[in-house]
Amino acid sequence: MKKNFFKGPWPWVFLLFIVVIIRLFYVHCLPDKRVVRQAQRQYWSEIPVSTTRGSIVDTQGNPLALSVPAYSFFIDPAFWAPSNAQALKKHLPTSVIKKISSPLSGRFHWVARKVNQQEADAMSALNLPGLYRIQEKKRIYPQNVLLSHVLGFCDIDDKGLSGTEFVWDQFLYSPPGIRFFIKDASGQAIDVTTTLSDLDKIEHKGKVGLTVDMRIQYVVERRLEETVNMHKARWGAALCMNPQTGEILAMASVPSFNPNNRKDLLDTKKLFNSVIGRVYEPGSTLKPVIVAIALEKGVTYPSEIFKTPHRIKVADGSISEAGYHNWGKLSLGDIVVKSSNVGMAQLGLRIPPFNMYNSLREWGFGQPIGVELNGVESGLLPSPEQWRGVVPANIAIGQGIGMTPLHLLTATSAIVNGGDLLRPYIVAEVTDSKGRVIYKGQKEVIRTVVSPSIAAWVRKVMRDVVINGTGKRADTQVTTLAGKTGTAQVAEKGVYAKNKWVASFIGFWPYESPQYAMLVVIGEPSKGRYYGGDVAGPLFKSIVEDMALLNL
Repeated sequence: MKKNFFKGPWPWVFLLFIVVIIRLFYVHCLPDKRVVRQAQRQYWSEIPVSTTRGSIVDTQGNPLALSVPAYSFFIDPAFWAPSNAQALKKHLPTSVIKKISSPLSGRFHWVARKVNQQEADAMSALNLPGLYRIQEKKRIYPQNVLLSHVLGFCDIDDKGLSGTEFVWDQFLYSPPGIRFFIKDASGQAIDVTTTLSDLDKIEHKGKVGLTVDMRIQYVVERRLEETVNMHKARWGAALCMNPQTGEILAMASVPSFNPNNRKDLLDTKKLFNSVIGRVYEPGSTLKPVIVAIALEKGVTYPSEIFKTPHRIKVADGSISEAGYHNWGKLSLGDIVVKSSNVGMAQLGLRIPPFNMYNSLREWGFGQPIGVELNGVESGLLPSPEQWRGVVPANIAIGQGIGMTPLHLLTATSAIVNGGDLLRPYIVAEVTDSKGRVIYKGQKEVIRTVVSPSIAAWVRKVMRDVVINGTGKRADTQVTTLAGKTGTAQVAEKGVYAKNKWVASFIGFWPYESPQYAMLVVIGEPSKGRYYGGDVAGPLFKSIVEDMALLNL
């Protein structure tokens, strides 16, 4: 006989099963609000924090950029009372106070990043519910403004944004670590990082060693800033290098900035590196290079005599001597010693535009220079088709052509070292996290641009500039130096501005066996004096004498 299913216990079992399923649905999908609030107060939190970034050091191993412990604070709106925001007024910016004074969504909001120990202790001592403190790493620059344009800076999460920090970020950057927190119902945060994630096992990155000597950098930077302030100049640049190898020993630009002060990073004028980014007309500091090219081309010879009246007409324009001089007859060497524009213009007109253009390109002008920094300009070298009228004469006196201070010193160093154009470099060595050398800066000859005999003759003339010519105020008793002054007009919107000048001095020492080559440039001095010999010459001298005191 067939049993009736509905008369047995199974209907009740089935009904009970349906009730349990419905209850489970409500518990898991539509929980009681009291349960939700309780659960929200107990949860895991994973917070990314900065770890140790690779260091940057100078040629002596002195630290220039490194990571140190710092403290950051965040709030959890589930435990935070907006009325407590006023207690933090002394420690946080007004914008942050305003934000946390109102109800916030979510569970995590940064309120302060990477504050020092003293500030962190003061904030922690307030014991505000919902305010939490964690430790991470902060990028600092022990020398403050010193070498700031070369070092660059990082963002708040230690990613390189400028300078060496940016160029070598691949080897300096260390990925963020994760700190794990458990919060109980009372809002107490328990850091369980040590058991779940060992931050010390994160692979720290490599190290960048620079060719810069901080002793020289300090002297150059201090003296440059003094001179810029003394003459109320708009900008200043100084570069010192080893002319025998291409190593950059010091690089300074004014105005400068402190990478430890994030407010400074908002001022683009301070961030600008005039040594590699400013394209200017060099004026007479280019004359030794032009003379070397003319001698190489065979369009003149050392004993040639030139007639140098105060002014000569050239095509649609004219070239005049500075200071209303009328030198009369000058030898080729005296043209450089007395910085005769008329004599140099005659040389420039003897060399066909295409030949001079190609020669200047061979000397490195108007093209990338290969130094290991970002933001390096190539300069402005007009194509020879544009060299009409007075242009060839202008270029011979250092006007109508634009270059960076780095280009000019690199080219002049070829004269100093006997004829080789070298690639300048500022990075000595880069190692990875295991200490393996992945990059090594070294002497690199791009090409030979002038014969040793012509280079030696030009060096002798540059020594005469300091003894008998426009560079007397750069001469010193501590060593034998040689150089060339420069005073250039400033072009604005296609015309030369009145009463705007760039004063400069380029030179090397000791004369007998050069170890240093240096260029100093003062842009737009406004206190009356503007000639290179009067403004930049004394600056050059003071740097040389300070270095001598350091036995450098």
